[in-house]
Amino acid sequence: MQVYHYFTIIIVLAAAFGYFNKRFLKLPRTIGVMIIALLTSLGIVLAASYFPDLFVQTKKMILSIDFYTVLMEVMLSFLLFAGSIHIRLNDIKSERAPIIAFSTIGVLISTAIVGALMYLLLQAFGLAVPFISCLLFGALISPTDPIAVLGILKSANIPKSLETKISGESLFNDGVAVVIFVAIYEISKVGFANMGISDIALLFLKEAGGGILLGTILGSVGTYVLKTIDDYSVEVMITLAMVMGGYWMASFLHISGPLAMVVAGIFIGNRGRAVGMSRITEEYIDKFWEMLDEILNAVLFLLIGLELLVIDFENIYIFIGIIAIFIVLFARFVSVGIPFLLLKKRVKFEENSFPILVWGGLRGGISVALALALPRENFGDMFVAITYIIVLFSIIFQGLTIGSLAKKLTAKSAKKSQ
Repeated sequence: MQVYHYFTIIIVLAAAFGYFNKRFLKLPRTIGVMIIALLTSLGIVLAASYFPDLFVQTKKMILSIDFYTVLMEVMLSFLLFAGSIHIRLNDIKSERAPIIAFSTIGVLISTAIVGALMYLLLQAFGLAVPFISCLLFGALISPTDPIAVLGILKSANIPKSLETKISGESLFNDGVAVVIFVAIYEISKVGFANMGISDIALLFLKEAGGGILLGTILGSVGTYVLKTIDDYSVEVMITLAMVMGGYWMASFLHISGPLAMVVAGIFIGNRGRAVGMSRITEEYIDKFWEMLDEILNAVLFLLIGLELLVIDFENIYIFIGIIAIFIVLFARFVSVGIPFLLLKKRVKFEENSFPILVWGGLRGGISVALALALPRENFGDMFVAITYIIVLFSIIFQGLTIGSLAKKLTAKSAKKSQ
């Protein structure tokens, strides 16, 4: 019963914060909800001496929520499916080279750069953190989160092809980054010496390849089932069952659930939409998943804001976190820049797309969840604090300025062409 009470409080807060943001702040929804949650957390901390029970009870509620489990094992499947069901396969095909490059090579480069530079930075501060732990941090901070930025970019009227690159990259690199994180975590448990290249390659193949295969099977079976009936309420439930059952199956088989959801979503959003849905079914499925996506995003960013109450912020962690912001931005610059230069002769990139791709690489809830999964004995608390600082900077500063940056660059290009 207590879980239900906490869930009720979170939904009420998400609705209240969403209303306040829409009525007064008028910020992008997810960013506005998170900022209000942050300010609420700070207010509770400042008022702790006057209202100790409020502080204790709020902190108890947040501590009772396993953020990693809530996001990675519950919410992520719905969010990825809801995002990918609206991706058009023709758009993905035309932009497949940069999407694949950014979401694979880019994530690997970013992981290596962040891992190496963080290792040097922590050594400079006299913290003997193992290199493998720094690589784990590199893997968890490398995936980009499109949730906050895509709505802003749409209002900035950026070209559709650039929007597809950003959304496609972020949908796939979430899955790829989780696979890399799992692989490095396995290596950290057994040691480099006890895990050869073939073992690592096999782990990647099983996680990533298995996830893509499962997603294809789910999408194919789902499309066939949708095609055999015409009842929008049942068909909506079928898509819901695909996501919940498919993600559980991926967890049971130890393969990538995020990649399975992305592939299944693209399959249903294209093949399923074309041959298995009537017009009314298509409308209801789209509205259902859009609504679910909005609710879960509001809850996710509310939880990110409230996590401030339970994270251990030591002075040295804050200082390292501020420096780490620049390390992550540099890694993003290089990890986007290398594929960009390699593909520039073969792929058409929109004018000024490079700075938008770099600055639009926001970090979000997945990074926080993976950081919370780190063992406490391997400097886990420190990496959680650093990750939180980077995510806050990314969502608030990058998220609130990417729209104006895109508009300025678009206006500048239009002025040049006149």
